[in-house]
Amino acid sequence: MMNMARLSAAFLCLLALLGTAADARARGRATSNTVLVRLQTNIGAIDVALDTRRAPLTSANFLKYVDAKRFDGTTFYRAARAKNGSGNGLIQGGIDRDYRKAFIPVAHEPTTRTGLRHVNGTISMARNDPGTAMGEFFIIIGSAPYLDATRTYPGYAAFGHVVRGMPVVRQILQRKTYPGGLSRDTMGQTIIDRVRIMTARRIG
Repeated sequence: MMNMARLSAAFLCLLALLGTAADARARGRATSNTVLVRLQTNIGAIDVALDTRRAPLTSANFLKYVDAKRFDGTTFYRAARAKNGSGNGLIQGGIDRDYRKAFIPVAHEPTTRTGLRHVNGTISMARNDPGTAMGEFFIIIGSAPYLDATRTYPGYAAFGHVVRGMPVVRQILQRKTYPGGLSRDTMGQTIIDRVRIMTARRIG
C-alpha cells in the first residue's frame, strides 16, 4: 500500500509539472527547452520563444546578437506580401548587411533535421547560401511550406515562434514599400518607413 501511495504521489507530481510546462508555453513563458526574447519596436513588442532543444545552433546564434545588443537600433526593413491577397507573407529584420555588427556565419540547421516548420508566427534565419546566416531573420505570417527543407532543397533554418505580438508583425507587413528592389525577388518589398528595433532582450 505504501508503494502504491508513493507511486500515486509521484504520478500526480509529474502531471503537475507537465501542466506547469504547458501553461508556461500557453502564456509565453520560458521552459527548459525555450528561451524568450522580446523585440521592442517603436510600434510595439514582439516576444519570440527560441527552440534551443531542436534548433540549438541557430538559437545560440540569435542569442549571441541579443546578448551583445547588436540588434539594438536595427530595423524591420522588408515586407514580402503574398501576391494572392491573402494578407500572408513575411517580414525581415536585423543588421541588414551591416557587417560591422556581424558575427561569424552559423552552420545551417534544416527543418528536416529540427522538425520545425514555417507556419504562422515562425521565426527563421535569412541567408544567401546555406551556412551564411548571420544577423538577419524573418517572421512568417500565414504558412510558408516552400521554405521548409526537402531531400533536394536546403530550405531555411526555423528556430522558434512568436508567442506575443503577432498584431505588431501584421502591422509591419502592411507598411508601405518602395516599388523597386535590390533584386527581382525583392521587388516592392523594401519598407519606406522602417520599423525600428529599439532593444532585443531575454525575458522570463
